[in-house]
Amino acid sequence: MTDRIDESVDYLKSKGFGEPEVGIILGTGLGKLLDDVEVEVEASYNHIPYFPTATVEFHKGKLIFGKLEGKKVVVMQGRFHLYEGYSLYDVTYPVRVMKRLGIKRLLVSNASGSINLDYKKGELMMIEDHINLLGGSPLAFHGVERLGERFVDMSEPYDPEMNDLFIEAAKKLNIKLHTGVYASVLGPQLETKAEYRYLKIIGADAVGMSTVPEVIVANHLHIPVSAISVITDEGDPDNLDKVDIQEILAMAAKAEPNMVKLFKELLKKI
Repeated sequence: MTDRIDESVDYLKSKGFGEPEVGIILGTGLGKLLDDVEVEVEASYNHIPYFPTATVEFHKGKLIFGKLEGKKVVVMQGRFHLYEGYSLYDVTYPVRVMKRLGIKRLLVSNASGSINLDYKKGELMMIEDHINLLGGSPLAFHGVERLGERFVDMSEPYDPEMNDLFIEAAKKLNIKLHTGVYASVLGPQLETKAEYRYLKIIGADAVGMSTVPEVIVANHLHIPVSAISVITDEGDPDNLDKVDIQEILAMAAKAEPNMVKLFKELLKKI
């Protein structure tokens, strides 16, 4: 296990990956941040030993090292999901590799559907807390204690300091930023009307198919983490439209510039 992580890291270092300060995971349809990165080197996932390969057509498959707002960053252009057939260990393996490379903080983005109907398509939500509905944990495997303490406190999974900086940045840039609870589900099917009602009852403000595993592992590794959801569709069970993935991608692209601005402003402050 640790040997595999070492082999992945050794490969990346041999390709010119330095010691990043911040790791960034880009979600569905959210790749424009890379336009602002001074790219030094990149590696395809399928060339990195033991890395999964992104199978979703709108997720790229590269790990990129460079500079953004004066910070050395390592960026995942495309992430992995349980619905692709991967295990929770596979999905979170890149976080462990980024930690071994040297990251001190982790920023995560995703596309999600709103459960709180005050949150509209094209808006952003900073995740304050989450609900894990994936049916498992990325820490539930034999030997996890060799990578960190087994029983991880999750009373405050999202870093308060970075969350406060996101809120300050949103005010400064006049960007509407909601705060709320993100529910992570397996997918890939979207939710039924009854499921949307259930998610509202249990306290979710938005729902998606990612992020929570990476956040759990970040906490396991004591990496401060913060996450932003781009609201791409609305889960109103009384007026539920049929899913159009192209519309979801278009909405992600529409909202993405504001997310990029927030990420860049945060990087200036940390």
